[in-house]
Amino acid sequence: MDRYIISELKKWVVKKRRKPLLLRGARQVGKTWLVETLAKESFENIIKVDFEEKPDLISLFDGDLDPERICSELEIRLGQPIVETKSLMFFDEIQICPRAIMSLRYFYEKKPGLHVIAAGSLLEFVFGEISFPVGRIQTMEVFPMDFSEFLLAIGNNKAADLCRQPIGEVSEPIHNYLISQLRIYWLVGGMPECVKVYSETKSIKTATEVQDEIIETYKLDFNKYKPKTDINCLNTVFSGLAAKVGQQIKYTTFSKDYTVPTIKKAFESLLMARIATKVKAVSSPGMPMEIYASEKKFKTVFLDIGLMNRVMGIEYNEALNHDNLLSIYRGQLAEQFVGQEFASSFKNQLYYWARDAKNSQAEIDFLLHKNGDFIPVEVKDGPAGKLRSLHYFREKYQPGYSVVFHSGKTGNISTENIFFFPLYFAKSFALWGLDQSR
Repeated sequence: MDRYIISELKKWVVKKRRKPLLLRGARQVGKTWLVETLAKESFENIIKVDFEEKPDLISLFDGDLDPERICSELEIRLGQPIVETKSLMFFDEIQICPRAIMSLRYFYEKKPGLHVIAAGSLLEFVFGEISFPVGRIQTMEVFPMDFSEFLLAIGNNKAADLCRQPIGEVSEPIHNYLISQLRIYWLVGGMPECVKVYSETKSIKTATEVQDEIIETYKLDFNKYKPKTDINCLNTVFSGLAAKVGQQIKYTTFSKDYTVPTIKKAFESLLMARIATKVKAVSSPGMPMEIYASEKKFKTVFLDIGLMNRVMGIEYNEALNHDNLLSIYRGQLAEQFVGQEFASSFKNQLYYWARDAKNSQAEIDFLLHKNGDFIPVEVKDGPAGKLRSLHYFREKYQPGYSVVFHSGKTGNISTENIFFFPLYFAKSFALWGLDQSR
């Protein structure tokens, strides 16, 4: 197993103006593994304070938050030396001890030589209860493994590198291989434990069993959401989010059994838990895009494509035998995949374009801003089709170029500057754009 984010963590280790690092992300995306791997490679020892495993350590933060006192008591309680520049202090499941989050400020101010990392899930539910140390900590988002990391895990480093390099031509055999692996990735997904199990067993069935366990863990977490949200409504919206990828969200379509405020509260709780990411509509491109984005019109991308499939109830053997996996769910899997690759690359708000006109169905799947230009990005499960919305957008806003991700090979319509890229190059485009891929 390997993760590209490890290189970002190593840069943090050697920064001169280093701050305590808070790793954020949904449950079971690999935060703990990342920190422990970093500790093995970059430090002499790790002082791991797992507040879920050792709740008795929470009491250390009941009094003052002086880092010297906390470190002194941890040395006695854990029997390990804490040495600046040589030790890594790791607060795991930190959401269980909100005062430990507050203490990060004082580690920054009074013990800057000590490397401190904290990690947790459901953190957004805690932030409203404490004085958050703004400006005193650095945050980093951890996502499920992307397609290139999946290729690394199954031992194909060359293919992984290809999917992260500037986009170029690939041979027919390589294209077919990558599409076949993409089919498997869409079923296994990027949750690290699922990828690990598949890499060891090559069994998609076993990976889906792990997915079921993760989904059950998420549902058990519903009881921890603050303020309390209707559990049955949360289950309904959780399942609905997976089924509604690529569609404009309307609260009333989730269920007729709950009021709109109850559904909205459940929906927003799932966003806070990082189970889905909001993709806001923009009707008239402008910078910054957030100013032009609608608060009422939006879609979502689910946390992980493998979990999405499992929540929706797809049978893995049915998908494997399907002539064109990319066409299942009317292209929703293709849009989910590209959205997931984009979300882990840009690590900020995603947008799409929707024409602001009554009864209009003109939409572009994603709208990016690169090198001063607004780039419309369409995702097609099969042939490019008529691309009516894309042509309308081009005529009205005249972007420098447009991009279509599809199941075919690289190509372009040179007279219109429309570039067609294989779906497996979504990460490459996010990293490099078009200028360096020509």
